Amino acid sequence: MNIENYFNYNDQTIRFTRHQASTFAKGVAGDFNPIHDEDARRFCVPGDLLFAVFLAKYGIRQEMKFEFSGMVNDTTLLIAPEQIPDTFSLQDDNEKDYMDVIASGASTHNADFIAALSEKYVQFSSKTFPDILVPLMEQEKVMINPARPLVIYKNMEIYLDNLEANKEASQIELSLTQAILKNKGKKGEVRLEFSITDEAKEIGHGAKNLLLSGLREYDAEQLSEVIDNYAKRKQSYLSAK
Repeated sequence: MNIENYFNYNDQTIRFTRHQASTFAKGVAGDFNPIHDEDARRFCVPGDLLFAVFLAKYGIRQEMKFEFSGMVNDTTLLIAPEQIPDTFSLQDDNEKDYMDVIASGASTHNADFIAALSEKYVQFSSKTFPDILVPLMEQEKVMINPARPLVIYKNMEIYLDNLEANKEASQIELSLTQAILKNKGKKGEVRLEFSITDEAKEIGHGAKNLLLSGLREYDAEQLSEVIDNYAKRKQSYLSAK
């Protein structure tokens, strides 16, 4: 994954075209959420792309937490100074917050390590729907709205052990260790916990948290249609490549 292909950096500002963000979502992240379509009315840049760009520009720290607070689109002009403090808010030119970051511990700017970790994290995210979310919804007897399946990326956290010793790692893998869905009526919260390994040795762990809107009673037939539509969108994209 060459992250430079998916954003534009100029004079300490970052901007994404619809094509860049949509190509990243589908071609790299395996994310076929309609809000990432180039022609989507409510177009949104994937949170995983913001995460990957941030690491590429500022490096990775031993402990990092990312809180997503706004939806970036193709007109958003993000301000990205050369140096940032341990607690930083990624804002646009109107000082609106989009992503809050808290970082601590050792750091590295090793491009190979950062690229490997970013790519594996994004690939891990691609399994969220339907692989992980569908069994959770079935277990809790709830489902997302078939007409508007809204899943929002809330935040994520990552912890790396002895970063200095691991910064040359190249065979990184992320594996799901726990998945939890908390049913809160029409809304739900999902927590996905994962381990980070290199050559089968654990070097860290993390978690990704999602918000589900418009929850309703579980209906296997309706949910099957959502899954089928998602699979068709994916197949259509792959066939056109």
